[in-house]
Amino acid sequence: MSTTLEPDQAQQETDEGVVHILWMNGGLSCDGDSVALTAATQPSIEEIVLGALPGLPRIAVHWPLIDFECGPETGADNFIEWWHKADRGELEPFVLVVEGSIPNEAIKTEGYWAAFGNNPATGQPMKTSEWLDRLAPKATAVVAVGTCATYGGIHAMAGNPTGAMGVPDYLGWSWKSKAGLPIVCVPGCPIHPDNLSETLVYLLYQVAGQAPMIPLDAELRPQWLFGRTVHEGCDRAGYYEQGDFAKEYGSPKCLVKLGCWGPVVNCNVPKRGWINGVGGCPNVGGICIACTMPGFPDKFMPFMDEPPGSKISTTASMVYGTVIRRLRKITQNTSNKEPKWRRKGSDLATGYEKVW
Repeated sequence: MSTTLEPDQAQQETDEGVVHILWMNGGLSCDGDSVALTAATQPSIEEIVLGALPGLPRIAVHWPLIDFECGPETGADNFIEWWHKADRGELEPFVLVVEGSIPNEAIKTEGYWAAFGNNPATGQPMKTSEWLDRLAPKATAVVAVGTCATYGGIHAMAGNPTGAMGVPDYLGWSWKSKAGLPIVCVPGCPIHPDNLSETLVYLLYQVAGQAPMIPLDAELRPQWLFGRTVHEGCDRAGYYEQGDFAKEYGSPKCLVKLGCWGPVVNCNVPKRGWINGVGGCPNVGGICIACTMPGFPDKFMPFMDEPPGSKISTTASMVYGTVIRRLRKITQNTSNKEPKWRRKGSDLATGYEKVW
């Protein structure tokens, strides 16, 4: 027996069990985090969208970067309509992904700093902050993507005219979604591709009831990704411990004296690599400028000057390291000499004794 469904009913049954991801890039940003996600490999965005991972719920991604219907006001499906559906309570559940810092629209009398689509009631641009006001209370989870969205980033520097801030600053650091999830912050300038794809997968599994509450640190970052410092995963860390520091770029030695903030920055890039395990700032000779930290960039400039706190630690490391290097050289020289019994002759000098 066949049943004919009305269009709205058919759409409702098609959407049943689907988790919608609304990616809003209307904040102040360069869209670098959107571009970065296309390079994810563990897992890739294709594996997430096409449901290639076991147990992952079906998802529908509404993302300006890849949606060819994007206008956002034009196109066959009127791309921005998905946001209006979420506002009307017609999308359940949905995850709101925010890219870009949130400007303070209350500090001026006219105009707007950032907007995303138009308000149907007025025909005027819908401010990014208004979308956040409308959709955050209705979202199952809110994810702040990139340092601009998490902590304000470049646009929130001292002296900026927009009063820009991160999503936790705007909604409140103790804010919880209707599902009881705190804001999930995945910082980076740009974001590490796999850090973001892995976090999205964790949240999707959690929405499906297959994962416990996502573990976050005090700055709302996933603990398993940001629980260690750059220094702890850096392949140059051994030089620091020996007090052996680079004096110019191009050296394989520790970069702290050239401005690297790795010893105090929570980030896994040196350990994980950048794309498919390859690359990463210190791995390819670049200093860490602390782009995953809430104090970025103000507290870490000028970038290529030696960090103030490193003067004491590097001096101590150089004193200690000088002694350690000499002691290790003695052991190394001894270890490089072969045992005396490895020689030609009629006598066996290895100490072997017959037991029968």
